[in-house]
Amino acid sequence: MADVGFDNKVAIITGAGGGLGRQHALLLASRGAQVVVNDLGGAVDGSGASTGPAQQVVDEIAALGGEAVADTSSVATPEGGAAIVAAAVEAFGRVDIVVNNAGILRDKAFHNMEPELMNPVLDVHLKGAFHVTRPAFALMREQGYGRIVSTSSAAGLFGNFGQTNYGAAKMGLVGFTRVLAVEGAKHNIRANAIAPLALTRMTEAIMGAGLADRLEPACVSPIVAWLAHEDCPVSGEIFSVGGGRVARIFIAETHGYFDAHLTLEGVRDHWAEICDEAGYAVPKNLAEETALFLPHFR
Repeated sequence: MADVGFDNKVAIITGAGGGLGRQHALLLASRGAQVVVNDLGGAVDGSGASTGPAQQVVDEIAALGGEAVADTSSVATPEGGAAIVAAAVEAFGRVDIVVNNAGILRDKAFHNMEPELMNPVLDVHLKGAFHVTRPAFALMREQGYGRIVSTSSAAGLFGNFGQTNYGAAKMGLVGFTRVLAVEGAKHNIRANAIAPLALTRMTEAIMGAGLADRLEPACVSPIVAWLAHEDCPVSGEIFSVGGGRVARIFIAETHGYFDAHLTLEGVRDHWAEICDEAGYAVPKNLAEETALFLPHFR
C-alpha cells in the first residue's frame, strides 16, 4: 500500500514547541503537511513566554525540506485562538487539521487546590481547545472537510492523585470531542482524542528511568497523524497510546436493572446487577444511550 501523505493539507498544532507537539509537527510536515507551529514558549506551569521554541521547530522542519510558520499566541483566550487560525489562513490559505496539544500543569492535592491552580489549567487545556477549534471549525464547515485531534489523558479518564484540575480539563475534552464528532459528521469533519503516555517536560518528574526510557514522544505521533488523515474512518473515539502500544478506550454502559417503581432499597438489593459488566453496550452518542432505556418502557 502507498505511504500515508498530507500533501496540500494545512495543520495547526498547539503546544508544538517541544515534547509531543514537536513530534506531531515533524511527522506531519515530513509527510507533506504545511504546519502552523503554535507555542507560547512558557514554563510548565504556564508562566512566561518566548518565541524560541516555536521558531526552533519551524527551523527544524525547514531544514528537512518542509513548510511551517511559527505562532506564539496564547490558546487561553478567544483572541489568541482566533489569531492562531488567522495565521494559518494568512500563511497557507486554509485549515484542514487542528491538533489540540497545548497544556500546563499546576498539580496539588484537592484539599490544597485553589482557584489560581484550577483556572489556568482549564483555560489552557479545555478552553484553549475551544478557542482554537471554534474558528477552525467554521472554516472546515465551509470547505466540507476537517480533522480535529485533542489530547486527553488517563488522569481524566481514570483518575490520578493531585490532578483534579488537569483531570477535569482532560475529561472535558472527551465530551468536547464527542459533540464535535456528532456536529461535524454531515460536514466531513471528524474529531477524536488521544490519551498519551510519553516522556515530556510535563511528565519527567513523575516517571521512573526504566519506564521513561521506553516512552519517547515520537511513539505517540503516528496515531495522531492517522486520526488527522482523510482516510481515517473513525470519529468520536479515544485512543490510549504510548511506547508503541495503541488501544481504543471506550465509554460503556451495563445492561442495568429496571423497575418502573424504583426504590432506594431496590437500588441496594440489585446493586450487583446494576454494576454487572456482562452484556455491556457502547453508545456512540446521546441518542444511542437513550435508546437503551426504550425496551424497558414498552
